[in-house]
Amino acid sequence: MAASSSGIVAGLTAAALATVGYLAHEAAETLPAGMGRAAQAGAVPAAGTSKAPRAKGDPTALPPESGKGARVVYSLRGDRVWLVARDGAVSRTFEVEPSAVDPAPGSYSVTSRSNAVTGSDGVPVEHVVRFASVDGVVIGFSAAVNESATPAPGPKVRTGGIRESRADGDAMWTFATIGRRVVVVR
Repeated sequence: MAASSSGIVAGLTAAALATVGYLAHEAAETLPAGMGRAAQAGAVPAAGTSKAPRAKGDPTALPPESGKGARVVYSLRGDRVWLVARDGAVSRTFEVEPSAVDPAPGSYSVTSRSNAVTGSDGVPVEHVVRFASVDGVVIGFSAAVNESATPAPGPKVRTGGIRESRADGDAMWTFATIGRRVVVVR
C-alpha cells in the first residue's frame, strides 16, 4: 500500500507543479508595466552583438556578428529577421513591425509557443514564439490573424509582440521550436 500511495503523491505533486508553472506564465503576461524582472533569467548578452554592420547597400545581408549554427536573428535597427540553418545559410529573411518594448541585444532561447492567442494589444494573433521578458513584458514573434485590421498600439501601451506577416509567421513557427536560439542585434 505504501508504494501505491507514494506513486499517487508523486503524480499529484507533478500535476501541482505543472499547474503552478502554467499559472506563473499566465501571470507574467498580464503584469502591469514596471513590475517583474528586468530581463529574462538565463538570457546572456552575446559578445560582439552590440553593432551589426551589414554589406553596404544590402539591408537583407545577415549581420556578420550574429553567431553560428541554427538560429533566429533579429535586428532592432533594421526591423528584420533571418532564419539561419545549421550550416549558416539563410533560409528566409523578412521585415517585421517592432514591439513597443525591445529586448536587449544578446542570445536567448525560445521558451514558449502558442498556436493562437489574443495579443497584449487585444489583437488575435497566431504562431506566437516567445523568447524574452523585459520588466514583465513578454517579447515574441507573432502574426495578426487579420493583417489588415491591426491597429497601432497607443504610445503608452507596453507590448512585446514583434509582428510578422502570416506567411513569415508560418515559417517562424516551423523553424523556431522550443529551445531554438534567438540572437538579437542592434
